[in-house]
Amino acid sequence: MKSYYIQLFSPHGLIRFHQAEIGRDKDTGGQVKYVLELLEALSKHPQVRKVDLFTRRITDKRVSASYSQPVEVVNEKARIIRIDCGGQLYKEKEQLWDHLDEFINNTIRFNEEEDDYPDVLHGHYADGNYIACELSKIFALPLIATGHSLGRNKKRMLLNQGWEEKKVNDRFNMQRRIDEEEKVIANADVVIVSTRHEIETQYMGYHNKLQANFKVIPPGVNSDVFYPYYRLEMPSFAMTIEQEQALYKINSEIERFLFNADKPLILSIGRADKRKNFEAIITSYGQDKELQAMANLAIFAGVRKDITQMPEDEKEILTNLLLLMDKYDLYGKMALPKKNDPGVEVPEIYRIAARKKGVFVNATPGENFGLTIVEAAACGLPIVASPTGGPKEIVEQANNGLLIDVEDTAAIATALKKIIADRALWDQYSANGIRAGAEDYAWNKHAEKYIAIINEIFAEKSEKFRPQSSFGRKLADANMFLISDLDGTLVEGDDMTGLDELMNWLRHNPNVVFGISSGRSKALMQEALEKYPFVNPDVLICSAGTELYYTKDFIPDVGWEKHINHQWKRPQIQAAMEELPNITLQGAGAQWPFKISYFATEKFTGDDLANVNKQLYDRKLPAKVLLTDNKYLDIIPRRAGKGNVVRYLSYKWKLPVEQFITAGNGGNDIDMLQGQAKGIVVANYSKELDVLQGKRNIYFAKEPLSSGISEGINFYAKNAKKQDK
Repeated sequence: MKSYYIQLFSPHGLIRFHQAEIGRDKDTGGQVKYVLELLEALSKHPQVRKVDLFTRRITDKRVSASYSQPVEVVNEKARIIRIDCGGQLYKEKEQLWDHLDEFINNTIRFNEEEDDYPDVLHGHYADGNYIACELSKIFALPLIATGHSLGRNKKRMLLNQGWEEKKVNDRFNMQRRIDEEEKVIANADVVIVSTRHEIETQYMGYHNKLQANFKVIPPGVNSDVFYPYYRLEMPSFAMTIEQEQALYKINSEIERFLFNADKPLILSIGRADKRKNFEAIITSYGQDKELQAMANLAIFAGVRKDITQMPEDEKEILTNLLLLMDKYDLYGKMALPKKNDPGVEVPEIYRIAARKKGVFVNATPGENFGLTIVEAAACGLPIVASPTGGPKEIVEQANNGLLIDVEDTAAIATALKKIIADRALWDQYSANGIRAGAEDYAWNKHAEKYIAIINEIFAEKSEKFRPQSSFGRKLADANMFLISDLDGTLVEGDDMTGLDELMNWLRHNPNVVFGISSGRSKALMQEALEKYPFVNPDVLICSAGTELYYTKDFIPDVGWEKHINHQWKRPQIQAAMEELPNITLQGAGAQWPFKISYFATEKFTGDDLANVNKQLYDRKLPAKVLLTDNKYLDIIPRRAGKGNVVRYLSYKWKLPVEQFITAGNGGNDIDMLQGQAKGIVVANYSKELDVLQGKRNIYFAKEPLSSGISEGINFYAKNAKKQDK
């Protein structure tokens, strides 16, 4: 039976297993709880050899130092891995999109350092799915995706609230998020959802929905934490000191608000989020004097200290709750505690309400799932919830409460009174909820279904998911990179001198990564490779080091463009160049977002080249200027260039630059040839390379084209043997 190493991705950063701060802010809600409990549940399955949850490392005085620890051990098979990206300070997840490619690169490096690669990648939320999707392409691994909440739906909700579309896109990076969600839906081997409702409503707005392989696996509850309220009364049961302290603390916190704490307790728990609809619950209670006489009300709306210092949306919601409490004069009848510990206190909150024969209310309309409903049910609390979405599926499956229109405050009050007044009905709903929590919504059941799905994926697609089919594994395991210029170095038109010999050497050295570097664009490179079908590069560097791809499928390195875009001001550069003589702009086919190409006239001199550099320097336009054969002038970002690509590849794939061999014949190869890499200049080189004569680590071959490359490889191999002796 195959065992698996599973990697989970939830990159926003405020995730820790021990004393998890669930509800600390809007990024630490149900999704964090979900991934932490999934992590632990999978680690207990016998077919899982290891499971890691990857998130962002944060070093910030505003948050606990625990978030700066690179590795947090959960148990012998589970860890939380914290990856550097986007600096050290905490950022909201919407601000991380431009840094996720750095996260990908550093995850690759982590796997290389561990010398252990996953069998399965599972992304959570849009950002985690983006990371997992890119890694699955690189390493040819199964991709599992869980959306949690989706961008199209959030965008529609915000527009309905009066937001302008531009503001939505700017504030939440929404269009980028939606585009990536579409790609993930199309590429994932499995999209895990919690309910059928999630498929029918949340995903139906996506163009690629018909390509998705949806699997419904509801999340579970931890039965060691969320157990029935009556267990405390059993002779064999003993609470831990931590549980006793939590029970005492939370009971005292609730009772300090109430005149008669013995009455049944109506309970609702969630973040300070408008969708939680706490206002409707308070209004229904405040408008019904009979209900106030029958029961108390407790609302746990996240964690707060000073409302005035909170984000505007949370400040508005909490202020409204307090105003409603005052409006209906609910002092002594309603509790609105300021904080709770999700790990130990929330389960005790449910059980306190159950022992008082209370009811749990989830007033969120159309919620995807409703994890609080399952938690409350497992503790023995009957439920009142919306007749749509996940709550409908849970309550109908468990038969443990009433489904009502949660926008109708009178209907909420009627349902609550019905359950509280009928003890037999309360007992029936309580028992049914406890049974459902143990049988239908347990994490061990979730893990069993999850692993069964992975087994199916490997059974059906075993040929697709093989280490040898992964270009990522080849690059990660390589002991040498050979990067050669194309035109005039590897070949010259129809002249392929020595090409067969070089390709044969590469076939017999599978641990050598072969790359082609060229001033050609992607389209022109594809056209060129069609002439040489037996040439199979692993790496393709195009447009003078501004484009980076892998394999003949031209799979882009998503991090490279982000890297070179730093301080690149193409329009301003092009405007500045219009003032200079002896150059003319090349056609559209020669241009690229990160390369501006010109023809240099016959009158173009060294002084003209100096003036180009001065023009850019004086206008504070950082860029790199490349001249080839004194005919072709390219301007590219400061961070771009063939040499910088080599250094980038060295860092990303964790192979020292000294183990790179580069080969070229023209001026735009200079920065690739010189430096710590071993350079080969083929015999048919142009005069710009004379400056490299006598330089360390530069070999001038006697043979032209590919024959010269093979000659240089043999030279360096002999030198290495001499040094070994």
